[in-house]
Amino acid sequence: MESARPVPFLDLKAQQARIATDLRRRIDAVLAHCQFILGPEVAELERQLAEFCGAAHCVAVSSGTDALQIAMMAEGVGPGDAVFLPAFTYTATAEVPLLLGATPVFVDVDPHTFQIDPAHLATRVEQVRAGGKLRPRALIGVDLFGQPADWAALREIAARADLFALDDCAQSFGASLHGEKLGRAADATAISFFPSKPLGGYGDGGALLTESAERAALYRSLRTHGEGTTRYDVLRTGMNGRLDTLQAAVLLSKLTVFADELLARERIAAVYDSRLGHAVQIPARVPDSTAAWAIYAILLPGTAARDRLQAGLKAAGVPSAIYYPKPLHHQPAYRASHDGTALPVSEDISTRIMALPLHPDLTDQDVERIVKAVLAHV
Repeated sequence: MESARPVPFLDLKAQQARIATDLRRRIDAVLAHCQFILGPEVAELERQLAEFCGAAHCVAVSSGTDALQIAMMAEGVGPGDAVFLPAFTYTATAEVPLLLGATPVFVDVDPHTFQIDPAHLATRVEQVRAGGKLRPRALIGVDLFGQPADWAALREIAARADLFALDDCAQSFGASLHGEKLGRAADATAISFFPSKPLGGYGDGGALLTESAERAALYRSLRTHGEGTTRYDVLRTGMNGRLDTLQAAVLLSKLTVFADELLARERIAAVYDSRLGHAVQIPARVPDSTAAWAIYAILLPGTAARDRLQAGLKAAGVPSAIYYPKPLHHQPAYRASHDGTALPVSEDISTRIMALPLHPDLTDQDVERIVKAVLAHV
């Protein structure tokens, strides 16, 4: 029976079936020309990604994490620098500053949208400046779960404090704010093509978007060991951060259905909003925006209620996930660098948050089953 089939949290096989012919054609083209590193598909992907969001430049790289690292390397971020970022996000956002010798400074988030709180960011910048031990240097704003951060407010704070502003758009490529696609909101924008992302490859991949030709040229050098105009003209210390041509081919094929998939994600999110809003705390919509809905996260009254709901959903064949069970400042890797500031919103929502399945290949029957299962166990 259909009702006995477990609901997929992510269904890459269904998506692959829809693009199979074009996908095979593009992969076969790579196998024919054998330019597996920085082949023509990479340049084509860069052009299409830039056109999609109106950015001047796009540089494809090996992962979303490497995109963050290349962007910060290009700015010379390092020891003595404070990098401000939300405490409630994936570890990669804080990992990169620490790897470069800088200090992540954690900022609390909005309790309703889960995006970085601009008011608390401004406070944290002043705290660090007054402390005199670190130099306020950069801001990484995260567009969490598919929705945009408040970039108008973040840009104002960054300009006032002379911070390099980096948009971690790993989960939200395809979202828009004030009528413009994300990709131009900050000095640079980092994208991830991890398979579970709204636009995901069949392996790791990422990209950087920027309006600056100088930054784009530097990103291209840094992704290829710091090379100059020739392969053995080494201008700076770089890294091996190139996107494989086969991944570019996969992403080009997925771009042909991406706009339709964004509409499908929004349709499912709207059903969750209307059917579940009276029973659980649903994510608040960021004003004047559209979302890519990488993750649809609800809040329960507490950990016990979340545990009961997860158990009930599992018994009904409905998967769920927790993003994130700990805020970053409570993770062992970051305890030594955290200044001890309490971040109550991040600390609270980590105990109550839970994600429901949301992807373009959920059927109407799947969505109805998920909704009924949630309502039966809250």
